Amino acid sequence: MQKTLTAMALVFAAAPALAQEKTVIEFAYPYSHLFDVTYQTILPKFLEAHPDIEVKFRATYESYEDGTNTILREAVAGTLPDVTTQGLNRQAILVEKGIARSLEPFIAAEEDFAKDGYHKAMLDLGTFDGEVYGLPFSISLPVGYYNMETMAKAGYDETNLPTTWEEVVEACVALREAGVDNPMFWGWNITGNWFLQALMWSQDKPTVMGTDFTLDEPEGLVALETMDGLFDGCEMQNLEWKSALASFSAGEIGMMYWSTSAVGAVERAMGDFTLVTHEFPGLTEAGPLGLPAGGNSAMLVSQSEDQKVLDAAWAWLKFITSGEGAADVARTTGYMPPNQAANEIILADFYDANPAKATAVRQLPLLREWQAYPGDNGLAATQVIYDGLEGIVTGEFEDMKELQIELSEEVQDLLPSGS
Repeated sequence: MQKTLTAMALVFAAAPALAQEKTVIEFAYPYSHLFDVTYQTILPKFLEAHPDIEVKFRATYESYEDGTNTILREAVAGTLPDVTTQGLNRQAILVEKGIARSLEPFIAAEEDFAKDGYHKAMLDLGTFDGEVYGLPFSISLPVGYYNMETMAKAGYDETNLPTTWEEVVEACVALREAGVDNPMFWGWNITGNWFLQALMWSQDKPTVMGTDFTLDEPEGLVALETMDGLFDGCEMQNLEWKSALASFSAGEIGMMYWSTSAVGAVERAMGDFTLVTHEFPGLTEAGPLGLPAGGNSAMLVSQSEDQKVLDAAWAWLKFITSGEGAADVARTTGYMPPNQAANEIILADFYDANPAKATAVRQLPLLREWQAYPGDNGLAATQVIYDGLEGIVTGEFEDMKELQIELSEEVQDLLPSGS
């Protein structure tokens, strides 16, 4: 992909009409399987509008955690790109360490910035101490994916898809009785402990309050017991997440609970079956009380003091997060553009024609913060929780109360004192 985008940039650079010296900026982003096609679409439009700028793409980050770790290392080494996209829950650490630049000077210089239509609630996700450091590039929420031909084997259609986790287990049993070997995959291993936070927010409970990790409270035990019941009741296989997406796309899994971000990738790779997405089930028939906002923001991390480079980086950052750039996010992925203009004007008829990508939009009133664990050990805390959740999947942990105590103590020890 890096070669593809670089080649595209070179084609534009070689055009006689664009022979003037270009300002070169470097850009890095995560998840090539989701976003390569997005940037292949956006880049030619940007270069046409900005023939004096060349965008060099760095190797993609494997995950949001990898992206944050990479930026932290590059900040020390003095090798930062000019613009990076980072998980919404990883912005704070780059602000706290002085790596991300405030975007306020660039915003102030834009006469019509507000008209670009950024949703305030989403813009707030990248705002720290009253200043904007990240413009949201893509927003996702968890949804259910269903192979309707497989679901039909157990008597399901679009009118009776599961709405609670108990009903999901019931569906798993029915699918197994109908001969389906692998009825369900649930995205416990998605980046940033996102699905644990989904179960916590489903109860309207944040996972972090100040420097307190709240898994030790009753809602935490409900979350762990819900996962245990799902994994056991569905006899869920411990698939690596890329393998799970590939397996669902190949028609081997009946139900998959994952981010809406993958809808575009699944549609491009899927076999001969009907894909339907549906709202994320809840703990009760009332549904979730909240869900964490996934996705990423574009941040200016350039170490250049050349104003031409900084202005070029801002031009790219603004282009990919507003207007047509934001619309291309929805067209090529399952993410929602965090830009009102893209959703309400450019994509006026888009969701009617693409119902699988509309489910998350219906869930927007549930949007809550995707939380990071505070302090320098936030990434280590993420890994501790990941290991604990995997232990539920593999059967290593059977007593959820014991696991609750163990995880709560280990994670709290990694967080700043003062809790």
